[in-house]
Amino acid sequence: MTGDLRQRIDEAAERFGWRELRPGIGEAVEAVLDGRDVFTVLPTGYGKSAVYKIAGALLPGPTVVVSPLIALQADQVAGIVARDGAPGAAAINSAQSAAANEQAWQDVADGTVKYLFLSPEQLANDEVLERLAPLEVSLVAVDEAHCVSAWGHDFRPDYLQLGAAIEAVGRPRVLALTATGSAPVREEVIERLALRDPLVLTRGFDRPNIRLEVVRHQEERPKRDAVLHQVGALPGPGLLYVATRRETEKYAADLEERGLRAAAYHGGLGAKARRELSERFRDDGYDVVVATSAFGMGIDKPNIRFVVHAAITESVDSYYQEVGRAGRDGEPATATLHYRAEDLGLRSFFASGRPSRGKVAAIVEALRTDGPLEPKALAAQVGTTARRATEFTNLLVEAGAAREGARGIRLAPRLAPDEAVDRALEAAEHRQRIDESRIAMVRQYAETQSCRRQFLLGYFGEDLPEPCGNCDTCASGSAHDQQEARDETVDAPYPIDAAVKHREWGDGTVMSVEGDRITVFFETEGYRVLSLAVVDENHLLERVG
Repeated sequence: MTGDLRQRIDEAAERFGWRELRPGIGEAVEAVLDGRDVFTVLPTGYGKSAVYKIAGALLPGPTVVVSPLIALQADQVAGIVARDGAPGAAAINSAQSAAANEQAWQDVADGTVKYLFLSPEQLANDEVLERLAPLEVSLVAVDEAHCVSAWGHDFRPDYLQLGAAIEAVGRPRVLALTATGSAPVREEVIERLALRDPLVLTRGFDRPNIRLEVVRHQEERPKRDAVLHQVGALPGPGLLYVATRRETEKYAADLEERGLRAAAYHGGLGAKARRELSERFRDDGYDVVVATSAFGMGIDKPNIRFVVHAAITESVDSYYQEVGRAGRDGEPATATLHYRAEDLGLRSFFASGRPSRGKVAAIVEALRTDGPLEPKALAAQVGTTARRATEFTNLLVEAGAAREGARGIRLAPRLAPDEAVDRALEAAEHRQRIDESRIAMVRQYAETQSCRRQFLLGYFGEDLPEPCGNCDTCASGSAHDQQEARDETVDAPYPIDAAVKHREWGDGTVMSVEGDRITVFFETEGYRVLSLAVVDENHLLERVG
């Protein structure tokens, strides 16, 4: 980095109150300023937003920040405008009046606003893209980029259209930021956003101040009592994650009866109520918030002392993302998963949303006779919601049976309708296998007798040579027993993150090696746990590259 560029970056950082940047931040900013796409995986609380804030201040045009939640957007805007010397920031979303949104557009156009916060759904709106295109956007920053993989395939399909939206506004440089992301998630995000030769910058996933533990249960009622007892006894403030909206309200009511200041947070709350709840929690107005998975994302609250899960998550990526909201101040914190094997049934149900052949065929027929069509027009024609239409068209595009163009989605040329339907259903089955394998990895985390931190770091491609000493399996001694057994085995020929090829399942990435087992993520099959003895005996794997 030249001295002049270093000085410019330092001066821009000081406008936001940063006198010194953490390792990697300056490198990422420099790459963005050089015109490169960048993918950063930096720990929760590390200050990832500094990359787009500093780079955006130094680039000529506006910076568009793709942010998943309205409450998070409000926090992000407030954090920028609170700095006297920082450029202007604004959000455009459904929680604001039409007049406020129009004023934001005007402020971006005249240069008063430098950072514009939008949701993926906003960027799926043609009118939004038409207004952005002439503004000469310099940078698109996708915050919480793991959501492309975690949410794009089901309830927020517009995440999968971000690559096309970025092209539509002139294909500025792209910055993807997240605090979590296994190698397969990183690869999918890079592909979906169409990042060009990106600089992939990662800093350690380990959060050694967070104690990791899993409590096993056989029955639901004792599990619920144990959750209430633990949350009531832990020093707060903290987060309790549950599976459904109804559970947020039930747990919050029970905790209030125990004398805690508790609140329920879920997607059914209005935007104003969510924002007020977030602000009150940030200001230590609650001892605990009982929430579904979205709450806490991007909340700048360093003193969260515990994260308790009464329900298992759909992936290890999601679990570690939520756990990472604890102890951002570096002080001791607790992360507990209350696990009942039967709870995996609910997650498997969520992962089994295979579309019917009839619905996909109706979409294909509409595209064949009247395409190209935008998702809204397609939804109206076949009698479904725009979101479901987007899900179906994403499957068709993913399967190579349809293509995205300036005027909408159209079928691939010279492709019979039945073949297009078959390809889409095959893509759906592939996605279901991936989702179910991710659930299997969560089960493996919950049931392992090895060091839980070793398991988690191995999943994200980092090796921890010795048990951590700050998890329940270390405390019980089982982690050390497993370590001794592992040390007695022959060193595996397949290191973590190695590229491999299976005789039947094709290309894969080694995720972890534990004793005589190896876990590999296969592009076609998802996560699979293999016996090293069987692999060697049958020559199932070979190293690639």
